[in-house]
This record gives sequence, C-alpha cells and structure tokens, in this order.
Amino acid sequence: MVDTKVDLCGITLDNPVIPASGTFGYGYEFAELYDINCLGTFSFKGTTRDPRFGNETPRIAECPSGMLNAVGLQNPGVDKVITEELPKLAEVFHKPVMANVSGFSVEDYVYTTELLAAQEQVGWLEINISCPNVHGGGMSFGTDPCMAADVVSAVRKTTDKPLIIKLSPNVTDIAGIARSCEAAGADGISLINTLMGMRISLSSRKPVLANTTGGYSGPAVFPVALRMVYQVSKAVSIPVVGMGGISSAEDVLEMMMAGAAAVEVGAANLTDPFASRDIVNDLPRVMEKYGISRLSDIIGASH
Repeated sequence: MVDTKVDLCGITLDNPVIPASGTFGYGYEFAELYDINCLGTFSFKGTTRDPRFGNETPRIAECPSGMLNAVGLQNPGVDKVITEELPKLAEVFHKPVMANVSGFSVEDYVYTTELLAAQEQVGWLEINISCPNVHGGGMSFGTDPCMAADVVSAVRKTTDKPLIIKLSPNVTDIAGIARSCEAAGADGISLINTLMGMRISLSSRKPVLANTTGGYSGPAVFPVALRMVYQVSKAVSIPVVGMGGISSAEDVLEMMMAGAAAVEVGAANLTDPFASRDIVNDLPRVMEKYGISRLSDIIGASH
C-alpha cells in the first residue's frame, strides 16, 4: 500500500494533485462530474477586489502542444466570491481550499487577501503576482524582486495563514525573485505561471487574440517548468508547488523529484475535465511501478 500524503505549509494533503487557478472555476462546477474531494485541494479562480469582465474576445488560441489564453482575470469580485461562490463550494468540497488572489496595486492585494483569509474554508492564499494577461499590476510585481517583496510584506501583515506566492517564468532570475519572497515572509512558492506568447492569423494578418499576447500553457511548457522548479527549490527553504504542462501521474513524480512538495494541474483540465481525478487515481500504480512507497520521500530526489 503506497502513501500519497504530502505536507503543504503545515496542512496535510491526501495527495499532491491541485487543479490550478483559472482551470477549475470555484470547484462546484466540476463537482457535477465527480467527487472533487478525491483531490489534494484546488486553487480557485483568480479573485480581485472588484468584479472584472476580463479582456475582449477572442481570448483563446490553439497552439501545438498547448494553448494561449488571455481571459484577463474575469471574476465576480471578492465580495461575491465570499457571499455566493464559497457557500456553494462548501456543499460539495469538505477540505481546505486554496484562494488565488490577484491585484493591480499593493492595496488591492492587501484588501482581497484580508477578506479571503478570514474565511474558514480557505487554507492557503496563493498570491498571483505573475498574470501576463492584464495591463498594469499583475506580472509587473512578479518580474521585480523588490516589488514582489513589497507585495509579500504587505499581505503578510493581514494573516497568519500560509502565503504561497505564484511566480512568472517571464524573467531572467526566477530563483532571485523566489528568495526575495521568502525573505519578505512567504510560506511557499508556486510556479510557473504561463509563458508569454502570441499567434497571428494568416488571413487577417493580425494577432489572433484581441489582447495581442496571451499566456502559453500545456505539455510543451513542462520542461521549462521543471527546470525552474528545480532551480527555485534549491534556492529557498520553503515548499514549492510545481505546475506547467502536467498531464499524467508520471509528470507528478518528475515534478516532485525536481523539488515540488505538491503540483498544480492546469491546461489539462480544460481539455479533459476528468484529468485531475484520473491523475489522482493513477498515482498509486505509477508509484508502485517505480518502487516508491511514500511520495514525501521523493521530494527533491534529483538534487
């Protein structure tokens, strides 16, 4: 019998599989398809202080081995998330949930984090300082070590709950930014968010996305994500949540050997709504295949 349990910032997960923010809604939508309590947890849709319609359409573009998205943080705003979305989630999900927080100023992050951290259902706050699909804020905080540290220091004062900072791969020194976040009080790091990309229509000779650029995700980014998780997990002493192109139980093991304490599954949920469930179900078989009795034993094994 294998042991799939892992620890993430002091909270035990039944397994390390976490659907990524923006690919799993607020959870209850997927609960119509299967019992989502089989998951370790999930990171709900990126939430901002005020409601956001998001970017103009088209927002999605197909790519080889992946996709581009420029949704632009569409969400109903933190107040409605608390009064409408979380009560519906509580009916179908009985574990701590990860709240994903986005903002356009330090004050935005503080306001939204404080409100979400006060919710009993919320176990972790994933602070997204890396969204490439919005103008102003977002990724600009995640590309500068000092600005990243400013956000972390400010939200740290609002809660004792674990803060996991979501980083952008669109930088030259991701390990340096991770160290700045750790020094400012982060309890964990999650990475990678999407890579910047674009497509051009040959018929119109214009960008396919209304936003011109978008975030590239899917299996093609896995080697890049793996390399960055490896680098960051060696650079910091806090847990790392790895994501980027994960679509199988084998990918989960590889990402954990690179140093991830848990993993997030993103684009795979958009092509197959049962992807995360199937990865969870397949983990014991793949662990036995490679002689792994406890998942926690392989974290950082490649170091």
